[in-house]
Amino acid sequence: MKTRVLILHAPGTNRDREAAVACALAGGEPEIVHLNQLLAGERRLLDYGFLVLPGGFSYGDDLGAGTLWSLVLKERLGEDLHRFAADGRPVLGICNGFQALVKTGLLPGQKPQLLPGEPMRRTSTLTRNRSAHFECRWVHLRPEAGSVCLFTRGIEGLLYVPVAHGEGNYQVADPPLLATLRACGQVALTYVNADGQPAEYPENPNGSAGNVAGICNPAGNVMGLMPHPEDHVFPHQHPRWSRGERDGLGLALFANGVRGA
Repeated sequence: MKTRVLILHAPGTNRDREAAVACALAGGEPEIVHLNQLLAGERRLLDYGFLVLPGGFSYGDDLGAGTLWSLVLKERLGEDLHRFAADGRPVLGICNGFQALVKTGLLPGQKPQLLPGEPMRRTSTLTRNRSAHFECRWVHLRPEAGSVCLFTRGIEGLLYVPVAHGEGNYQVADPPLLATLRACGQVALTYVNADGQPAEYPENPNGSAGNVAGICNPAGNVMGLMPHPEDHVFPHQHPRWSRGERDGLGLALFANGVRGA
C-alpha cells in the first residue's frame, strides 16, 4: 500500500503541485489538502503518513514569512501536529513551509512547545536575506554525513536546486545553539560551492549562520529547508541539461520521506 502524503495548502502557497509530483515520483500517494479542510474536519492529519508544507507566500507573509501559517498550525492543529511528529512520521517544510515550522517551534524542536496555550521561546528564526533583496538562483547543497535526518539518509554527492525567497537567513538566538545543533546531528544540509567547499555569497544566498540550508528535529523525522528540491526532480529541469549536466536531483529527499513513513 502506498504512503498517503498530505500536501498542505494554505492561502498564498504556490508550490503544491510540484510537491505532489515529487511525492508521486517517489512512490507516494499525494493529496493536496487545503488548510480549511483540516480545520473543518473534512480531512484528518493523522490519517496520513507523510506531511509536506510547500513553499509560497502563505497569507501574503503580511506579518513576516510563515508567521500567520504557524499561528494557525499551533493554535488550531497543534495537538495533531505534535502527535504526528512524536509518532515519527515524516514532516517536510520547504521554503515558506520551513519558516512556518520554525515559527511553530517544531524546529529545531529540542524543547518543542506546540500545544495550544503553552508559552514558547523561539530559539531560532528565518529572517531577511543579508543581501536585503529577493534571491532567485540555483545553489549546491551538501547533505551532512553526521546528521540524524531521515530525509538526507544515504544521499551521496551534492544536491543542486533553486532558491526563491526574501527571508531565508537562518539565525539562532544564542550562538552556542548552532554548535549544539551540529553536535546533535540536526544540521541536515549546508550551502557549499560547486566543489563542495564552504559557501560565500552568492553560493550562500541569504547569509544563514554556518551556511545552514536545512535543519531537522532531534529525532530526524522533521526537516525544513529553504531551497526547492521539488523543482529539480527530472533531469531536464537542470538549467544546463542540454550541455549534459544532469546531477543533483532533489527527488531523493522525497523518496526517503515516503520510505520513512
